[in-house]
Amino acid sequence: MANKGKILVVDDDRLVLATLSHGLSQAGYDVIDTDNGDDAILMAREHKPDLALLDIRMEGMSGFDVANYLRDYCQMPFMFLSAFSDDETVQHVKELGAVAYLVKPLDIRQIVPAVEAAFASIQGRAQQVGAAHRRVERLPASNEPLAPTVAMAVGVLMHRHSLSRTAALARLNAMAEGEGRALADQAERLLVAVEVFAVSSGG
Repeated sequence: MANKGKILVVDDDRLVLATLSHGLSQAGYDVIDTDNGDDAILMAREHKPDLALLDIRMEGMSGFDVANYLRDYCQMPFMFLSAFSDDETVQHVKELGAVAYLVKPLDIRQIVPAVEAAFASIQGRAQQVGAAHRRVERLPASNEPLAPTVAMAVGVLMHRHSLSRTAALARLNAMAEGEGRALADQAERLLVAVEVFAVSSGG
C-alpha cells in the first residue's frame, strides 16, 4: 500500500497507543508513536511528521502543551483525541487551531477516515499557502543575508525566545502569514511594538 503520509501518535494509554498505531499503519500511514509529551516534541523535531494525533490529558506535558510547541516552533498541524468534551476543553482546542477533535471512545474504523480528512485539509492549506508565497515572496534561505529591518526583528525573536536564526525567521514568517502581511511589514510592526514596550516600561 502506498504511504499516505507520516503521523505522530501520542497517548499515555499504551493499549490505545498500540491500537491507533497499528490501525493507522494498516491504513497506509507511516506511524511514529510515544506515550509522553517530552518525547513527542523530540520525535516531531527529528522525524518531521505531516500530522500529530495528540491525547490531551497526560502525565507531564499535556497534549495542549505539545500542540503549542508544534504550532509555534514546527508549524506542524495537529488533531486531538480525548475522553473530555467539556466546553472549556473544546474552546481551548479551537483556540489552538487543531485540524480535528475526536472524542473517545472511538473505533479505529472511525479514526482513519478522520485522519484522512485531516490530511486532505492540510494538503489543501499547503496548496493555498504555496500559491500565496509564489504571489508574494520567497522566505530567505538560512544562509542568505536579510534586509536590515527583518534581521533586527529576527534578532529580537532569537533573544526573547531563545531561538535559532532559522526558527526565529520561521516564526516571524508565520506571524506575517497569520496577519496577511509581507515579511518586511511584519518585521517593522514587531520593532515598533518593541520600542513602544521599552518606552512604556521605562527601558
